[in-house]
Amino acid sequence: MSGTKLEDSPPCRNWSSASELNETQEPFLNPTDYDDEEFLRYLWREYLHPKEYEWVLIAGYIIVFVVALIGNVLVCVAVWKNHHMRTVTNYFIVNLSLADVLVTITCLPATLVVDITETWFFGQSLCKVIPYLQTVSVSVSVLTLSCIALDRWYAICHPLMFKSTAKRARNSIVIIWIVSCIIMIPQAIVMECSTVFPGLANKTTLFTVCDERWGGEIYPKMYHICFFLVTYMAPLCLMVLAYLQIFRKLWCRQVYSFKYFACIIPPHIICYLLFLPNILSVLFF
Repeated sequence: MSGTKLEDSPPCRNWSSASELNETQEPFLNPTDYDDEEFLRYLWREYLHPKEYEWVLIAGYIIVFVVALIGNVLVCVAVWKNHHMRTVTNYFIVNLSLADVLVTITCLPATLVVDITETWFFGQSLCKVIPYLQTVSVSVSVLTLSCIALDRWYAICHPLMFKSTAKRARNSIVIIWIVSCIIMIPQAIVMECSTVFPGLANKTTLFTVCDERWGGEIYPKMYHICFFLVTYMAPLCLMVLAYLQIFRKLWCRQVYSFKYFACIIPPHIICYLLFLPNILSVLFF
């Protein structure tokens, strides 16, 4: 998956491969039918200049970018300014906000440019760095949500078995980042830039794509299956089981705060399920 895939991404759009891009081109889009300058003008006019509906997409991206950036930064500032808010759960929430800030910065601008222009303008180095950071941030978000669920499960279902402390929370956050950085290394290795029109490579970067380049068909399948299990299926199962037991415990105690969990669980599950079609398409198609 590309972060990138922000989100070996996921939450981020996979960069279109050269073959996919060729399949989307109209039959008459052939550089041999034009001289170079005319062909470049044609590309700009017909493919690169934003269409009317794409301006709506751009406005939406800008709104999401501003709201996500300001909102997550305010969460971090609030916890930092107020010492009484530095609880175990809030440490994890701050870590989640930091991961979301990283997703916002690395995923939204690059994805918007690629969506509109169908071109990777950021060069070979950033072709490796940006998708890597995207997927790392997504992995951090997922593992942090899992830690929050586990912390709540211990606190409510087994309060005497494990004492959660701020130090343990900080250590868990460090482990989350280390694990995420390690398991996403293959994403940085396989990302490469290529061009749809090699004959124009020296004259323009238009229709350059940033895509995965694996050595064989079996390797991406193996990696994406492992990625699916570690960052999707295992955390999803853990959260579902943890919150079901929490719900059952609170119900038996006739604690009506279970309404809180009824509100917080569906968004987690729904967000995970929304990624499922994209993940399955990468694994099996």
